[in-house]
Amino acid sequence: MRFTINENSGLSETEVVINCQKADERILKMVAMFSGENQKIAGIADGQTFLLNPNEIFYIETVDRKTFIYSAKKVFESDLRLYELEERLSAMDFFRAGKSCIINFTKIKALRPDFGGRLSVTLENGERQTVSRQYVPSVKRKLGIL
Repeated sequence: MRFTINENSGLSETEVVINCQKADERILKMVAMFSGENQKIAGIADGQTFLLNPNEIFYIETVDRKTFIYSAKKVFESDLRLYELEERLSAMDFFRAGKSCIINFTKIKALRPDFGGRLSVTLENGERQTVSRQYVPSVKRKLGIL
């Protein structure tokens, strides 16, 4: 893959052109990453609503019918349901890890096999999450193992 950046002060808007043989999954993810750059997720903490960049989010989980968004240092509550957040973030590197959890793949530091065919995931902030057996194949596909 080769990258070329052409600076032109006369342009009013940035344009990204991708020349490829076939628009495979890798290309589509890059497009989603660029187009999702302006996408924000609303999270509530301390009586205020914060607009979060998806790359700040480590994982999202539902506990007692409430949805929580976890960043490096803070926990936010969301009015959206888990499946709604999953839909919004599906074009980026988020994946379903279980019935009540979505993980940002880019925040994974280490993976380890766990009992019953599950995976134990250690995130960059040191927290651990479990990927249920049902969702392990999607993680392996992302890693190129399956």
